[in-house]
Amino acid sequence: MAQAKDTIWDTIERTLVGLLGALAMIVGIVQVAGRYLFPEHAISWAEEVIVYLVVWGVMIISSQLVRTDGHVRPDLVLRLVPPAGQRWMEAFNCVVALAFCVGMIWYGWQIVDTSLLLDERSATDLGFPMWIYYTALPAGGVLMTVRYLIRLYRYLFRFDPATMTVGHVLPDEMPANMTAPIPND
Repeated sequence: MAQAKDTIWDTIERTLVGLLGALAMIVGIVQVAGRYLFPEHAISWAEEVIVYLVVWGVMIISSQLVRTDGHVRPDLVLRLVPPAGQRWMEAFNCVVALAFCVGMIWYGWQIVDTSLLLDERSATDLGFPMWIYYTALPAGGVLMTVRYLIRLYRYLFRFDPATMTVGHVLPDEMPANMTAPIPND
């Protein structure tokens, strides 16, 4: 069974998202314990921090969804056309996704810029600078843009109908003469 090799980029993203999730869980545990066991030491800003950590995690991991073909899309339509048609439909999908990602970067940065200009801060005692939270949007857009550019390049210049299948194929579901495809990274 062939394994997909992880790049340093993949490892960094998954490790960072794991750390963000673990930190969100720790903050949640401290908040619950503080609220019920030590009410005088309870923190008022825990929910806010948990949201910030989770949103950053989601925006970072969205890049992995592009790499592993995990974003929601109409696979049924793709499965009805031959591989050559799938290739061009996937390339078109990449172009549309790139346009969306570029818009996400552009408008996300507008939000960040406005927040910096207004020195916007959270309403809790924490007074967290909101531009850090809002930066998750363009950061996730940049990560997905790079992944979609890689996918588009592969569909345009390195297309192999034997290994670039539509959707997820488990290695034990593949024909004996075909090795497991390496996800589009």
